[in-house]
Parts: sequence; structure tokens; C-alpha cells
Amino acid sequence: MKRHPALIPLSHDHHHGLLLAQLLKRNAPEYHGLPKDLIGKMNFAKEMFYKELENHFKDEEDFVFPYLKGKDVELDNLISEILSEHIILKEKILSLNDNPKLIDQLDEIGKILNEHIRKEERVLFEKAQTILNDEELKMIENKFDESRPNNKSCITNKIK
Repeated sequence: MKRHPALIPLSHDHHHGLLLAQLLKRNAPEYHGLPKDLIGKMNFAKEMFYKELENHFKDEEDFVFPYLKGKDVELDNLISEILSEHIILKEKILSLNDNPKLIDQLDEIGKILNEHIRKEERVLFEKAQTILNDEELKMIENKFDESRPNNKSCITNKIK
């Protein structure tokens, strides 16, 4: 399904978030200009959380979820699950430190982030586009136009 313009900024963030998820996974290929060692990946994940993921999570929670809550029980449960994942990702990323299990921790975060993004794209956004009316979608789109004047993703300029 084609993505509604109201959700495109988040989908752009997701594209780059998937790159971060891949970078963190065990046996990840090398990506030009991105860290190759575990400590570099750990620091990059923390930097990306503070500079980008935190804002992305907030945008979803402030701009999209309020319009979706209360529409149906399945959607409310999905939003609760996604909110829990936001907390888990934050805690796991910010608690990273140099230790013998770092490779396992990065791999776990990469897998959780990948599944989280896929769930939002394939389930949440698809359902949102069918449940929300044109007025609600336009209001979400306007919020992104105000908060992201060039309609850029949060992450776009950081991963290049």
C-alpha cells in the first residue's frame, strides 16, 4: 500500500533506522562511514538515540498515536506494545557499556529495532491509513510540516 503523506516522515526515519539495526547485528557487513568496531557501534547507537530515535519516538507518540487511540481494541493493544518497545529500546541502548557481552547486546538491540520498525510499517501504518479519516491524516501531516519544515526525516542527515 502506498504510504500517506502524513506518515512519510516516519517512514523515512524507519528506512534509516533499519540501517542502524543492521549495523548493530552480529556479523553485520561494513557500511562506509559508519563504525566497524563494537565500541564505535555502541557509541553510535547512543548518539543516534539522543539525536534521532528519541525525537522519532516522541513524534510517533505525540503526532500519530493520539489519533489512533480508542479506534479499536486491536489498535490500542498494538500501540501499547509499541510504546513498551520504545521504553525497552531506550533502556537497552542507554545502558550499553564496554563489557564481554557487548556483541550480544548490540545484536539483540539490532533485532528488536528491526522487528519494531517492521511492525510499525507493516501493521500500524497500514491500519492507520485505513482507520484514520482524511481530516485526521491532514492534521498529522500538518504537525510534521510544522515540526519538520523541510519534511525531512529525523535521521536522514545523520546517516550518510
